[in-house]
Amino acid sequence: MINPAKIEEIAKQISSNMPQGVKNLADTFEVKTKQAIQNKLAEMDFVSREEFDVQSQVLIRTREKLTDLEAKVALLEQQLANKDDA
Repeated sequence: MINPAKIEEIAKQISSNMPQGVKNLADTFEVKTKQAIQNKLAEMDFVSREEFDVQSQVLIRTREKLTDLEAKVALLEQQLANKDDA
């Protein structure tokens, strides 16, 4: 198995031996790439994890209430049917 620390050491050696112009170009490329990705993600209108979790909890509570209401309606329908039979 390759040692991750050794890979990191090799990467640092390569980086330290690069000409300054190449380092600047790489830094600029990284910044521009991050900006482009952030802009595209913002355009996609994703929700945050926190907002997703909140809405999931709201949905769970709504389902529980619906189940309770369905049971109550069924009971009322049964009571009405029993009154009609009597």
